[in-house]
Amino acid sequence: MRGILRLLMVAAAIAGGGAQAHEMSMAEMQVRETAPGEFIWQWTASEKRAADEVLAPTWPEGCTADGLNLHCGKSGLTGTLTMEGVGRQYSAALVKVFWIDGQTSVYTLTAGQPSVQLFGSAQDRRGMGEIARAYTLLGVEHILAGIDHLMFVIGLLFLVGFRRQLLWTITAFTAAHSLTLGMSALGWLQLRPPPVEATIALSIVLVACEALRPSRAGHVGGHVGKGDDGDTLARRWPALVAFLFGLVHGLGFAGALREIGLPENHLLVALLTFNVGVEIGQLMTLGACWALWRVAGRWSWTGRLRTALLYLIGSAAAYWSWLRIAAIVG
Repeated sequence: MRGILRLLMVAAAIAGGGAQAHEMSMAEMQVRETAPGEFIWQWTASEKRAADEVLAPTWPEGCTADGLNLHCGKSGLTGTLTMEGVGRQYSAALVKVFWIDGQTSVYTLTAGQPSVQLFGSAQDRRGMGEIARAYTLLGVEHILAGIDHLMFVIGLLFLVGFRRQLLWTITAFTAAHSLTLGMSALGWLQLRPPPVEATIALSIVLVACEALRPSRAGHVGGHVGKGDDGDTLARRWPALVAFLFGLVHGLGFAGALREIGLPENHLLVALLTFNVGVEIGQLMTLGACWALWRVAGRWSWTGRLRTALLYLIGSAAAYWSWLRIAAIVG
């Protein structure tokens, strides 16, 4: 009983994440070059506590900060920029540099990558390996911070169980979100974020409800045979449902990737490795769930814990759905 009470407390905390549960919490900094080697910088947007209270930039050697003025001399803004405190109040710091020639650079700093190399201009001189490593880590961090995407995957797990059918279901979800992530990131498919966010939340509600509802076979979340014609589409063909909703989740991933920014140099490598990072984070989640299942399966109250977790997931997702739909109609 104490475990279930703790879960309800966690549900309240998760629901407090509100309509933006799938996004990284970001603080945005702008750095503007006003003359060769001379810059003005400021924090322009933050979602929580004032960014300058919890984040502190360490500028490249050769640059001297005087309040909001930054003097870099003839070498310009060249070297390593480090963001102290990232990963605590904010999961990421977005640094936008507006160069004097009119070009713009965007850098994303996270707890896993608190530093970035600057080259004095918008030209990105990072090699393929460095970009691949950076965007793989960004993908892992995004999926692990994206509560609603993880809830959907866990909901699928509860619906299908640790059976062979789970492999096809997760593969379908992966294929679908990879498709729309790539299409959206390359500009081939664009949808407004509010309907995408609302549909993502509703997809979690549907999967949680289906996992809670006993099948005609007389059990919950187990394998459904061919003879269970009275079961819903989600139970008979979970891979198809995962694919259809995966198309929408991919658009959610793409929205985060647009905020992070893609490099002009090795763009396809960045896109591919970001998606690989998302898959690594997804597999890490499934691996952790499998380990917990192996341990908890020995105890008699596992069934009650499963039900409590599904109610937690469904309730939080229903709350997000209400907020997101209200934002659309409002």
